[in-house]
Amino acid sequence: MTLRGFTTVTFFADDLDAARAWYTGVFESEPYFVRDGAYLEWRVGDYQHEFGVLNSRFAPHPHGGQASGAIVYWAVDDVEAAYQRLLGLGATPHDKPTERGPGYVTASVLDPFGNVLGVMLNQHYQDVLAAVRTNSSRGRENS
Repeated sequence: MTLRGFTTVTFFADDLDAARAWYTGVFESEPYFVRDGAYLEWRVGDYQHEFGVLNSRFAPHPHGGQASGAIVYWAVDDVEAAYQRLLGLGATPHDKPTERGPGYVTASVLDPFGNVLGVMLNQHYQDVLAAVRTNSSRGRENS
């Protein structure tokens, strides 16, 4: 079995209408896939990663109002600006921007639904993205 990367990240919310409004503001786009009363999904970022919000009644373990699940970090160019934007949209602090080593800065917030949402400046991500862009440019030059 080969793990090829993340496909869909799923968060949970009791109020999907509120979650739709909040994440539409975060991503600045409407979800591309909607199952009324059950599930919302957006495609976001450089590689159109899928982000879903599932009605909490379908959660395998109720979160009881506490932060739950893994922290998924989204690559951003400016952690402080992303962190402040999320706070401005109604998130609450979870872990303030912190340098974790050269080229690695993380921060996280609690969304209004109890999920931890992370943002990260990640040098590895930047290196991979630069390599992909370089290889893509070379491919166009050789065609």
